[in-house]
Amino acid sequence: MLLLILGVALWWAAHLFKRVAPGFRQPMGDKGKGMVALALVASVLLMIFGYRMAEGAFFWGRHPATVGINNLMMVAALYFTSPGPAKGALFYRMRHPMLTGFLIWTLAHLLVNGDVPSFVLFGGLGLWAVVEMAVINRAEPGWVPPAKGAIKKDAIFLAASLVLLFVIGMIHGFLGYQAFG
Repeated sequence: MLLLILGVALWWAAHLFKRVAPGFRQPMGDKGKGMVALALVASVLLMIFGYRMAEGAFFWGRHPATVGINNLMMVAALYFTSPGPAKGALFYRMRHPMLTGFLIWTLAHLLVNGDVPSFVLFGGLGLWAVVEMAVINRAEPGWVPPAKGAIKKDAIFLAASLVLLFVIGMIHGFLGYQAFG
């Protein structure tokens, strides 16, 4: 469980570094970007290995209804993390579509994974997304939405999200986690 907690903590630290310690981060320039990228890769590896090794109490699991809801939530999560909201006509005024998609992803995974390691991983990352939105809003209060795009872009990115969900589901199945009912 320690590796998992360290991975989530490193994820938080790497993402919040430039906002929490701008005086320390800014002089690093491009070298700082490389260090943050390295920290993020390390955090993902720690989370993967930590999650696979972690044990904890089990409260609920997959159910046909929750799997279906999870998959619908995942379509939304994939769409919001795509360029669709910024380039389309439906959600172009949304300030944090990618972080919202990330939050939906964490909630979808908590819906079908009711064990303590999942609470640490997905709960910790979901909480990070909420905190990140608040920190960005505070640091940059004068945000202006992009120009409204075409509804066609929304449809294209939604279709791409469905295809991507299928591909990700197949990869999950290959790894031993059945994503579809």
